[in-house]
Amino acid sequence: MDISRAEQRILHLLAQGGRIELIRDDNKKLADVHCYTRDGWRLAGLDMDLFRKLKRRRTIASQGGKPYRITRRGLQLVRSQPDNC
Repeated sequence: MDISRAEQRILHLLAQGGRIELIRDDNKKLADVHCYTRDGWRLAGLDMDLFRKLKRRRTIASQGGKPYRITRRGLQLVRSQPDNC
C-alpha cells in the first residue's frame, strides 16, 4: 500500500519516538491534533484529515488514554530514511 508524502513524514517522526496528542474542547469533542517529536518540538504538518486517514489505515493507535503512537503496521509501511524528507 502506498502512502502519501505527508503520511510518510508523520510516520517517520512517530517511528523515531514522536507522539500525537489530541486537543479537546469544553464539550469533550475533538478540536485539534498536535504532533510532537521525541525532543518535544511541535510539527505543523498534521491536520484532522491526515490524522483520520492514519487512524483509518491503522498505522497509529492509542492505548489507555495515552498519546497516539505508531503501530507495527505503521512501521511496516514507513520507508526508512536518514532525514525526515
